[in-house]
Amino acid sequence: MPAQILPLIDAAALWPARGALIGLDLGTKTIGVAVSDPDRKLATGIETVARTTFTKDSARLRALATERSVCGFVLGLPINMDGSEGPRAQSTRAFARNFAKLTDNPIALWDERLSTAAVERELIEQDVSRAKRAKVIDEHAAIFILQGALDRLATLRAEKR
Repeated sequence: MPAQILPLIDAAALWPARGALIGLDLGTKTIGVAVSDPDRKLATGIETVARTTFTKDSARLRALATERSVCGFVLGLPINMDGSEGPRAQSTRAFARNFAKLTDNPIALWDERLSTAAVERELIEQDVSRAKRAKVIDEHAAIFILQGALDRLATLRAEKR
């Protein structure tokens, strides 16, 4: 049975209480990858996957998931500022549908509006060169996406107490 693709809150209900998550920032040329610790407190960048074919890209992502014993995925969903979904969001949803056929781990979609812009500003403030920014931007965007999702989950847990 393919993995379920759900909004973050709904996907979190399917994940075990502990276990690492992988965050993905899907770009047209690369996929930024970040992973959380098993307690889901901190996101750390692990890799930028150069996109080739879906088969190769998904195999690499599944290998990373296996290496880190993850229990779920968080995909950044690029929603427009007015809340609508354009071609990039449709492409992300298509990737999620195809990837879901290859994993049992629930896939969460998380609004990633302005994640790349925020990361770009942060890297510029740190005086990172344009060439270096180009190499790390997607991985940093994946960290930003996953950390935002982790922070939201922590807030929900705190509200339940």
